[in-house]
Amino acid sequence: MLRIVSLLPAATDIVASLGATDQLVGRTHECDWPLGDLAAVPVVTKTTLDEHLSSREISDSVSGAHRGSSIYQLDHDVLSALAPDLILTQDLCDVCAVSYRTVNDAVRVMDLDTRVVSLQPGTIGEILTTIRTVGDLIGAPDTADRVCADAERRLAELPGPRDDAPGVFFVEWLDPLMPGGHWVPEQIAAAGGRPLVLGAGEHSVPQRWEDVRRLAPDVMVFGPCGFSPDRTIAELDVARQWPGWADVPAVRNDEVWVVDGPAYFNRPGPRVVDGAEILAAVLAGRPTSDARRVSEAAAG
Repeated sequence: MLRIVSLLPAATDIVASLGATDQLVGRTHECDWPLGDLAAVPVVTKTTLDEHLSSREISDSVSGAHRGSSIYQLDHDVLSALAPDLILTQDLCDVCAVSYRTVNDAVRVMDLDTRVVSLQPGTIGEILTTIRTVGDLIGAPDTADRVCADAERRLAELPGPRDDAPGVFFVEWLDPLMPGGHWVPEQIAAAGGRPLVLGAGEHSVPQRWEDVRRLAPDVMVFGPCGFSPDRTIAELDVARQWPGWADVPAVRNDEVWVVDGPAYFNRPGPRVVDGAEILAAVLAGRPTSDARRVSEAAAG
């Protein structure tokens, strides 16, 4: 049995979907699914950021004191003691998780006989390929094939793109305003919406609110990276202060929603399919409990 350390929450999700959480011997402080299976798995990272910072304060910290480096710290002593056979990490975003270079350097210094694999999918197709890659690495290729086949089936059952699709703007970060990129536009399209601003596989960059407002989104969905729904709702005053907020069709028609970004939209793992299904239910007028209408959340 392999000894696996996952330094990427999406990788932990993938390992769990393959039924291999018993092979996880280390994880990040952000790996939280499935919670019961991970409770006893040692944590090998921590963040340098205060968990109570606002989105603007987080952005300022990342672009200031942490410019050009990861905001995560790796516990070399714990990692060395775990002696993993396989470390799963990423090289897509230095502020999303511990970087591939950081992990490689640490393994070299500790003289571990460990394979380090970088996972960096940018589309749903690449996510499925990554699941198969991890399946091959851990000796579960058949399980990976079944997981991917199920994901493809569920995606095929969703409405998909259509000519009269409502324009959907997904907010991945509040301040500065950033839209959901990479696989999120594909989730929106699969759900029967028309993704605004970005297309499939495109990297998210800050946007001017005036430009988004001119697109007149029919639906707005807030799922900031790393924020729980409650934390997102607590920060929504930032959006309410944007000029012309009340005049946007999504706001006028009460089609502004909050979702769990980390669980279903921010991480390139198997649960992006759940995210697409959540969006499809919203757009069909039959939202599940995984989507909260902002007006009702505020009233509650």
